[in-house]
Amino acid sequence: MKINITTLGENTASSGFIAEWGLSILIEADGIRILLDTGAGWSTAYNASLLGIDFSIIDKIVLSHGHYDHTGGLKDVLQRSGEVDIIAHPAIWEAKYAVRHGVERYIGIPFAREQLENLGAHFNLTKEPIWITESIVTAGEIPMTTSYEEIDPALYVKEGETLRPDTVPDDLALGIRTEAGLVILLGCAHRGMVNTIRHFQKITGDDLIYCVLGGTHLINASAERLALTVADLKAIGIQRLGVSHCTGFPASAWLAAEFGGEFFLNNAGARLSLP
Repeated sequence: MKINITTLGENTASSGFIAEWGLSILIEADGIRILLDTGAGWSTAYNASLLGIDFSIIDKIVLSHGHYDHTGGLKDVLQRSGEVDIIAHPAIWEAKYAVRHGVERYIGIPFAREQLENLGAHFNLTKEPIWITESIVTAGEIPMTTSYEEIDPALYVKEGETLRPDTVPDDLALGIRTEAGLVILLGCAHRGMVNTIRHFQKITGDDLIYCVLGGTHLINASAERLALTVADLKAIGIQRLGVSHCTGFPASAWLAAEFGGEFFLNNAGARLSLP
């Protein structure tokens, strides 16, 4: 099966495209078109127009979690797509905040649910994996199984006036079964890239991993965590690794050194055909 992947929104961009903190990836595979996340704002729609992509062709939108930098482009996308099913975890609608250096900041979805539904959004919210086709599945809720992958301690959910740590249960990803192995697309991997890979191996029954692509949330990872991540990725035997968004330059450089030609940077405007 041929998979075409177009990155519409990312922190960095190919010449002529707009970069914006966040992520949005269009996946065309198995006779269906899926938009994974919508970026932080208008850059996703702008870059799509440069590539001649009409959002009315989208069959599904999958939201990796409820942070603004993955959902902020929803309004622009829906205004161009019309009615569309949106698959996500119920916790996307929690009041999400970040607290860094004593400053509290709202980082959740920047729109009311009713506003998006009036634009044509049909939300399918579930904690369970959803098989979109016989080959394409969402992760559902990802268990924390590794000893070293952890949730960012600066993330919170506000309930009334009280903040509680956000375990980001809504963090999910997209898996595609191919003859060459699984292709896994990450939104932000808040619950761990390795945890996500192992979860897909379990729900699909496929151990072979062809490509992992997207946000890895290694931006603040310690050297110990990076070393353990690399060791597990090599043990898993991934054949291609493309990083985006919340990976950070130090972690990207580390991964590039470890994986050589198997590694690539994935930025806005990039088009990729797999396998």
